[in-house]
Amino acid sequence: MRNAIVQMPDHRSGGQQRTVLRTAIRQLERADVYLASVVSMDVGDWDAQRSLRRLRDDLQSLRRHLSDQRARITSS
Repeated sequence: MRNAIVQMPDHRSGGQQRTVLRTAIRQLERADVYLASVVSMDVGDWDAQRSLRRLRDDLQSLRRHLSDQRARITSS
């Protein structure tokens, strides 16, 4: 897995690209867990809470995009 990640993108096989995307998706899921824990702390700042929600929305959108991209590689 690590080899596919450090390899140049244009030299990756379809399987290696799927591995890289799967790893990226897992990292985004972990990041979402951390952001969710900060949201639950209720830092008492409305602007911070709004920014955290926006970050989580963006993170989830990116994860969905990468998942869709990975599915297209798998089905091709």
